[in-house]
Amino acid sequence: MANSSDSAWYRFQRTALAVGVVGLGLCALGAMVRPGPVLRSYLVAHSYWLGIALGSMAILMVVHLTGGPWGLAIRRILESATRTLPLLALLFLPILAGLDALYPWTQAGEVSGDPVLEHKSVYLNVPAFLVRAAVYFAIWLVLAHFLNRWSRREDQSGDPRLAGRLRQLSGPGLVLYGLSMTFATVDWVMSLEPHWFSTIFAVVFGIGQVLAAISFAVAALWLLALRPPLGSPVSPTICRDLGNLLLTVVMFWAYTAFAQFLLIWAVNLPEEIAWYKPRFAGGWLWVAVFLILCQFALPFVFLLFRRTKNDLLHLSRLAAFLLATCFVNLFWQIAPAGPPDGALADWLDLGYGLDVLAALAAMLGVGGVWVAMFLRQLERMPLVPLRAARAGEGGAHG
Repeated sequence: MANSSDSAWYRFQRTALAVGVVGLGLCALGAMVRPGPVLRSYLVAHSYWLGIALGSMAILMVVHLTGGPWGLAIRRILESATRTLPLLALLFLPILAGLDALYPWTQAGEVSGDPVLEHKSVYLNVPAFLVRAAVYFAIWLVLAHFLNRWSRREDQSGDPRLAGRLRQLSGPGLVLYGLSMTFATVDWVMSLEPHWFSTIFAVVFGIGQVLAAISFAVAALWLLALRPPLGSPVSPTICRDLGNLLLTVVMFWAYTAFAQFLLIWAVNLPEEIAWYKPRFAGGWLWVAVFLILCQFALPFVFLLFRRTKNDLLHLSRLAAFLLATCFVNLFWQIAPAGPPDGALADWLDLGYGLDVLAALAAMLGVGGVWVAMFLRQLERMPLVPLRAARAGEGGAHG
């Protein structure tokens, strides 16, 4: 992939890495002053980029199971994203170091005398949390390892048996992804508010990961289509397939998110609506309205038009917009989980403005390092898997 005309590419990698290092440094400084809010912001950023990597792995396994030229067009992007999982495992260490500031169930004073937390302490305790986190990352790293290893060998040898192995791995792999992601969501996000529970929240969270991943893949594909060896517009058929996939995920996310809200609000039990009450109060209400309009209504309308789906430029702009809304959605889910100390009550307050800045620093910190790693991984294999078993189904590009 690298050639003499790619100096801007390497410059961008170095810039992303520098921004990431500065952002992580600011987070470290901020954690000394406001550890709780800064660590929650860091959790938002880590969950966002981890979601892109895990969502990419889920889509990659769907590609191996279903085939199709649309999958070949984004396969290398998805594979490169999954190879950032070792970095994300390393970046998870600050969360482990700040468990006491993040999760109330880690504090003996909070658990003692609370019947709900005492009942859940069999599951929600620090040793079990650490063991489960290690198991989650082990599952994801093993899946990513074999998906990339066999893909690389297929690209080198063209052996059709390797495509069969990838299909055989992808079926059970999707099941493992679903189970591990569900438990990880409960551990890392839902347990921020351990008195609240929802049987569908992990589904909503997982669909958000897939939405962020497909949006990232579409946006990255537009950038790569301008460079060799692609160097030509992606065919309208491929764009339309990707647009239809994006439309499906947007609709499914909206359906699951609304189903959770409708069921909880209709039953109107105090222990269930407690999650929504702070998120529909003050400035957070406007964030909720923003998400309804910008992560569902507007993308849904635009993706109904063939003009949007047939042109990669239009589709990539919408995908980049959805990437931004996915971050806002995660911030809305995680940031209000802190104690009601006034600064967290309304994101329009001056005190909470500092926490918004912390969220941006964490986003740039984790994101800068992640993007640099992603670009480095993207260089390791040809952008188009021409020797894949299904590469002759029509060609990925125009």
